[in-house]
Amino acid sequence: MTPSAAAPARPARPSGRRTVLVLLADVALPIGAFYGLRAAGLSTYAALIVSTLVPLLSALLQYRRERRLDGMAAYVAAVMLLALAASLVSGSTRFMLAKDGWVTGVAGLWFLWTVRTSRPLAFVGARPLLEGRFRSDGTSWDVLWQDSARFRRIWRVSTAIWGVAMILDGAVRVLMAYTLPVDVVPGLGGLLWPVTLVLLQVVNGVYYEVAGLWRITRSSPSA
Repeated sequence: MTPSAAAPARPARPSGRRTVLVLLADVALPIGAFYGLRAAGLSTYAALIVSTLVPLLSALLQYRRERRLDGMAAYVAAVMLLALAASLVSGSTRFMLAKDGWVTGVAGLWFLWTVRTSRPLAFVGARPLLEGRFRSDGTSWDVLWQDSARFRRIWRVSTAIWGVAMILDGAVRVLMAYTLPVDVVPGLGGLLWPVTLVLLQVVNGVYYEVAGLWRITRSSPSA
């Protein structure tokens, strides 16, 4: 059976430009808005409230343009709305600062929950970026998933790595929110994102090489 015959239509590949725009909307712009508003004289609490609206506006624009939200955008928007509502009721600046930690930690639990499902999240997230592009003989990942136990194990372990890392990242964010000066936390939180992501990429890259992922995608063995 040829790869083209076995594989269903592959998902559309995300563009690098769109990824950059998402990062700007959900990470850089809220931080910039917070410090800009603080410089303009707003209180920390008010600046946090307004800057929280930026990712929500990004999700709203995506929905208006595409008439749908992808899973992560919908999740972030829902959690941001809940955190915003809880903060408005409690009036807690620290809770607002900690919201990114709760979002990240719950996302980590979500990764762990999918480890034993039919398609773990690391597999789902990596597929549009790597399938048929990187060290591949063109075989559909659906075929590899069905035929290779080692391929399935690699993605389950990778998903667990992501889950644990995100839970640890979330714990650090919550700790910073409740222990550090409030005006320092948003900036440090923004810097923590690239650190976490780079470490994850390095650890996963080494693991993929050692576990033989690229040997599987190049030669499509059954295992």
